[in-house]
Amino acid sequence: MDLGTVIRELRLTHGWSQGRLAAKLREVSQHATITREDVSRWERGKRTPGAFWLRHLATVLEVPLTALEADPVKRRTFLTDVAALSIAPAAASDLIEHGFAAALSKRPTLDHWHEKLAAYGSDYMALGAAEIQRRLASDLVVLQQQLDTSGMWGVAAKLMTLYGKTFPGADGSKAVNWYMMATHAADRSDDDTARVWVRGRAAIALGYEGASLSVAESLANQALAISEKPSLGRLNALVGKAHIAAIRGDAKGALTLLEEGRRVFDVSGSEEQESDYAVPLWRMNVFTSLLAARLGDERTALTAQEVATQNLPPSLPRFATHLEMHRGLMMVRSGDRPGGISYARAALNELPAEKHSLTLRMLMAEIENC
Repeated sequence: MDLGTVIRELRLTHGWSQGRLAAKLREVSQHATITREDVSRWERGKRTPGAFWLRHLATVLEVPLTALEADPVKRRTFLTDVAALSIAPAAASDLIEHGFAAALSKRPTLDHWHEKLAAYGSDYMALGAAEIQRRLASDLVVLQQQLDTSGMWGVAAKLMTLYGKTFPGADGSKAVNWYMMATHAADRSDDDTARVWVRGRAAIALGYEGASLSVAESLANQALAISEKPSLGRLNALVGKAHIAAIRGDAKGALTLLEEGRRVFDVSGSEEQESDYAVPLWRMNVFTSLLAARLGDERTALTAQEVATQNLPPSLPRFATHLEMHRGLMMVRSGDRPGGISYARAALNELPAEKHSLTLRMLMAEIENC
């Protein structure tokens, strides 16, 4: 599929005219010269959008830059990756069998599900998305039969959020749909902490990936409106909004949100080091590292990378790769594009292939297209 066709199909998915897309681009880029005729030329292949417009097209159309990569080979690779992860995690017959076997056996208690929740939080940090997806699919089939108390809805909301994270944020029909269902589940838990956490976690996941930014912003705003109490959910929402602001070019807004996030972290940061449901010191600095690299703030980025590296558990090499790739992005931002791309690619290649994630691939694409 050529780039013009991709732009047109994404535009039509949003239900927009060429003029509406041009208006959206003017809004986010603060560049008044883009017109409907420019969009038409792109879609007809008469002109190719440059790096500046590719970035803003990705923001407006809510896809990673890779999906708009001008190189058809790279774009095809990305779409193949998305398709591969979207394959059903287990055969339908196996899931049905598992569900009935659980229904015929002793009903798992709420304590059992809380233990499962804790285990998934730890496993997600080290295992690949495909394995987590398969296991979660089986457990969610069982759990959905037990959603008769607010406590069960709270567990379901967190597991559904984690399940959504096993799909790329750019696949708006899957990741975002799971995040939205998780918010409804959290609302049925009558637990504001869970309601804020689910929305905040989804916001930072999408913001870090640079995907579905309008959805991410909406979820973050909902989280912040539910409660002003310092919590991990509020922290995630603030940092998610900071990344959205950075991607949109609002450096002042991004730094203001980050500073507010740091104040929340000082109160609610985690002692737990290896759980997706925690934000310890090293993880807060991974978030800060990417944000500063996106803004071209070398001093802040280097400080965050140093603190994160010093505190990162050795059992989590994937996050060390994130930090190295942030350095590559920083090099590109400072003007050394070939050197930065080479540095980031080398860091990614050093990580065993089975530990690669779609988030890392999307980060690589962001660096290449910066």
